Amino acid sequence: MSSNQKAAPYLALGLGILCLSLSAIFVRTSNAPGIVASFYRMLTATLILLPMIAIRSKGNIRVEKRWLLGPLAAGFITALDHGAWSTAISYTSIANANLINFIAPVWVALIAWLFWKQKMTGKFWLGLVLVIAGMSFVFGSNLILHPSFSKGDALALLSSFFFAGYYLITQRSRSRVDALTSTGLIAAGSAATLLVICLISQAPLSGYPLSTWMVFIAAGIISQICGYFCMTYALGHIPASIVSPTMIASPVISALLAIPIAGEPLSAFQVTGGILVFVGIYLVNRTQSAGTVTLQAEAGIELEQPALPPEV
Repeated sequence: MSSNQKAAPYLALGLGILCLSLSAIFVRTSNAPGIVASFYRMLTATLILLPMIAIRSKGNIRVEKRWLLGPLAAGFITALDHGAWSTAISYTSIANANLINFIAPVWVALIAWLFWKQKMTGKFWLGLVLVIAGMSFVFGSNLILHPSFSKGDALALLSSFFFAGYYLITQRSRSRVDALTSTGLIAAGSAATLLVICLISQAPLSGYPLSTWMVFIAAGIISQICGYFCMTYALGHIPASIVSPTMIASPVISALLAIPIAGEPLSAFQVTGGILVFVGIYLVNRTQSAGTVTLQAEAGIELEQPALPPEV
């Protein structure tokens, strides 16, 4: 294998992380309700991916219909995750929203421990303590800067639970459904759910300037399609035990990009809490990779060793 071939998966991993890191920036710069931005992101991905699936399969998806319910269910839970997370960005900083949402692996590990009796090492419990300590600093920064608990932080925390649900549903369905089909159906299920939420909440779906429509499309192509494709490609060549902890870079890059683009400088509380949370998540991911559950970044990513009973 040439040096270029060896480097390609790592370049894809870096590009995938960058694409996913832009998600919150797209929501903030769209100047539209977060739920609307998320809907058009998923709709764009759906309109591109479903024809690709149809062309590849020549109209016949060689998967038992009952297994297609998994990706659609993952799409539903992904819609709740993205809906809560994107709305949180309107009430808290990009750094906080991404950091809090990113603790989903901790919930997955706790579910595995409680319901599947998975044994956890001391490294996991140390990681959990660090995550809790770090979150205390992050929440503390808002309690000092704002008189009451941030609505945005609460929504981001809620989104992390949905994100964990997405992990678990997709882990099971990916054992039966290929990556492209899974990614397309998750996007479709998410778009349909988000449309219903937008209609119920009466969020405006039209009347936006051209710049906003361009941001919607860019989010769908860059974050939803390119980001996931690059991660899937990387996971086909790099062990998930390396890829999963590396994903910690995503909220870091988002927070750094938010400084010049969104004018959101980081406070000492956020930096301290963020470091503790990142180290904690790293330890949790390393524990999971070494033992049983291989966590995913987002929809359609290949699993190295699915260990939970057949994954936002």
